[in-house]
Amino acid sequence: MSEADAGMFAEERREKILALLNKEKRVIVKELAGEFQVSIDSIRRDLSIMEEQGLLKKTHGGAIPSMKVREAPLPPERRYGEGTPQGNAIAKMAVSYIRENDTVFIGSGSLSYVLLKYLPDQMPLTIITNSMRVAEVLNEKEWIETYLIGGRVKPSGNITDVLANEFVRQFKIDVSFATGGGISEEGIFVATPEVGAFGRAVSSISRRRIGITTHHSLGNDGFAKAGRVEDLDLLITDEDADPDAIERIKERGVKVVIASAEGH
Repeated sequence: MSEADAGMFAEERREKILALLNKEKRVIVKELAGEFQVSIDSIRRDLSIMEEQGLLKKTHGGAIPSMKVREAPLPPERRYGEGTPQGNAIAKMAVSYIRENDTVFIGSGSLSYVLLKYLPDQMPLTIITNSMRVAEVLNEKEWIETYLIGGRVKPSGNITDVLANEFVRQFKIDVSFATGGGISEEGIFVATPEVGAFGRAVSSISRRRIGITTHHSLGNDGFAKAGRVEDLDLLITDEDADPDAIERIKERGVKVVIASAEGH
């Protein structure tokens, strides 16, 4: 095979890898080597080239889609769904840290919304939220006192402006759940500086801060910082998370717990 032919084949292979990645949201080096009948080193080289081109993000043993620095939040109809098996496992584990009569902050992220269905029945709680959709669900639970943060309501039904920032500082919170488009050793990342400032305000009034993120977001950076990862008392993720990303976060002194999706 000539060098030109080899180069052509490698380019076609990378296109197929990218298509597979877009479909499966994760690829494994060993599986790709078997599928394309090439060496593991060839696949690793492919992934390195594709990472340099900004097409993906390499992980331990494979790759995940590249997160754009400014990635638009999902539309409400996709954000507020049933959640993935991994997201449900994380949510179920997260609510186990809530105790009777706690004051809890639950925000507007898709994973935060999944928390709601695992809240214990008849357990008295006070929940503070900046999401009209979250407040609407909680309003049906008479054993929960719900406080909706005031401020300008965005089309998504979320409230994160300067008024919201000042409003939330009137409270003291037992447990707050933090999530974002990316969580890495560099911090917790969200879509806009406004949302980042609100996240930092919530963190500053919380006695305990629990990060929740699926493997899709773990290890990713983003545009606006909502806080330092070392400010978290605990981070919950799933078993598909990149071990190297987990290790780097642990090195910052954060306890990381893995939730299994089996029988969530």
